[in-house]
Amino acid sequence: MIMKLLIKALIKYVIALVIVGMLLFLPAGTFNYLNAWLFIDLLFIPMFVLGTILYIKAPSLLEKRLNAKEEENTQKAVVALSGALLILEFILAGLDFRWGWSKMPFWLIIVAAVLFLVFYVMYALIMKENAYLSRKVEVQENQKVIDTGFYRLVRHPMYAVSLLMFLLIPVILGSWWSLVCFFPYSLVIVMRIKNEEKVLEANLLGYLEYKQRVKYRLIPFIW
Repeated sequence: MIMKLLIKALIKYVIALVIVGMLLFLPAGTFNYLNAWLFIDLLFIPMFVLGTILYIKAPSLLEKRLNAKEEENTQKAVVALSGALLILEFILAGLDFRWGWSKMPFWLIIVAAVLFLVFYVMYALIMKENAYLSRKVEVQENQKVIDTGFYRLVRHPMYAVSLLMFLLIPVILGSWWSLVCFFPYSLVIVMRIKNEEKVLEANLLGYLEYKQRVKYRLIPFIW
């Protein structure tokens, strides 16, 4: 069973690496797209490290993260939209590089790269805090409300961090134009959160009380 999980994880990792590379380098028309190589390193090296740690320490959580098949129609639509926006973001960045539409300051790219790693660490800490984190919306057997760590600040810290990382991707890739994908992606995340909260309210014991204690979904003092 453990070996099957390892093979599944490696296959998905390689497929993701190939797809991201194609979506960036084909529109760019060259492999000499240094921003793309920087982003791939920032994304896939920590992903490999985190996946290895999960495989050794928490294989059940790794299996949940690999299972991304949604069952609800609303969430299927959300996953499809978010995936399409991510693809569009990569393609626009590649075309931007090919045609030289953007002039991104080097210092801003470096700042974005550092912040991306910081948020990746936060992402890992949130996963450590919540062993029930799945990539699909569901309430698992014997699931409990998590109200420690980042969950004391907002009810959906994973989405908050993911949104910030999505915002940084165009900057790392050196493309102002691909930032146009951020606003619709934010709306998709809002849709996902609202639907997920309905599921949690109906099926997770103690979630309504948790909502009363932690008022904000995504951004403290805002929403």
